[in-house]
Amino acid sequence: DQGAEGLLSQFLRRRRVLAVLPFLRGRVLDYGCGSGVLAGCVDAQLYCGVDIDHDVIAIARKDYPEHSFHIAELPPGSQFETIVSLAVIEHVEDPAGFLAGALELLAPGGSIILTTPHPSFAGVHAFGARIGLFSRAASEEHQELLDGRAMRRLAIETGLSITSYRRFLLGANQLFVLHATEAVVNAGAGRRSALEADC
Repeated sequence: DQGAEGLLSQFLRRRRVLAVLPFLRGRVLDYGCGSGVLAGCVDAQLYCGVDIDHDVIAIARKDYPEHSFHIAELPPGSQFETIVSLAVIEHVEDPAGFLAGALELLAPGGSIILTTPHPSFAGVHAFGARIGLFSRAASEEHQELLDGRAMRRLAIETGLSITSYRRFLLGANQLFVLHATEAVVNAGAGRRSALEADC
């Protein structure tokens, strides 16, 4: 788990978890769950963790045996009231596709909650990684650091709107809460009505 490599990484991870706790409700998908730290804050029946790393999923399953963890794939038809992704979007090559994929898994009225470093602290983060304060591997895998303006563009592009935004950790990190736009909600309702009419 890369988050464990730096001297301050455990502290930063705890701060990210604390930042998202007030927004958790219903079934929670922890996308990029790592070793499952967020699982300890969510009822086992309401939690689902997903990661691509077999090793960290093995740790998560050992530490939280009652919780559900998956490697990369989710059961067909999965939907969640809350989708959480802590310090992940900066590592993906296609952040718009990432958000679109999350939207497909979002239950009506649900929330997507993201944390990501602010780009103005990129130099601080890179230096901290070099001297061992933060994870060097995580720093080297950053694709793009997104600020509020860039995230708003991505949200609009994918049919989402930012309903809450704040910076934390002295401004070095950001919290975004996103919801489906009314147009997307209405389109989904129309599809459901058509399916029901065919049954």
